[in-house]
Amino acid sequence: MRKFRIILLFALIIFLLMQFFRPAKNQNNIQDSPDAITHLYTVPADVQTILKNACYDCHSNNTRYPWYVNIQPVGWLMAGHIKNGKKELNFDEYGTYSSKRQRNKLKRMKEQVSEGKMPLGSYTLIHEDARLTTDQKNLISNWIDSTLNVKEITN
Repeated sequence: MRKFRIILLFALIIFLLMQFFRPAKNQNNIQDSPDAITHLYTVPADVQTILKNACYDCHSNNTRYPWYVNIQPVGWLMAGHIKNGKKELNFDEYGTYSSKRQRNKLKRMKEQVSEGKMPLGSYTLIHEDARLTTDQKNLISNWIDSTLNVKEITN
């Protein structure tokens, strides 16, 4: 029993020490970036709402941080998801991508959303508003198709 208390005390001390090492958070720019996808393409309001609710927390420079992100190691896990998400696709830096990469990102986004791979299940578990209905998936898919068609005509 004494060994158990020592282990428990040691674990508590480690947990408390972890709270002093917090990851950096997104800048949460209030203004839209000039490189944002909304400055390149017409994004209908309903599609923009879906993207903000289901994608922007991990795929933009603007993240809504819940209270529990202040508890480590949860904050570290979330920071890793955001870092990887922004590396893969960042809606606020979309204009910095080459035309080819922009097209590929849209095609990949359509594929990921249509197949239910995005948003991640671990994200939608907590964020109910990020769970996409079939109609929402179709809206995104149709918007991507029309955007790609317009982009091909102008190139």
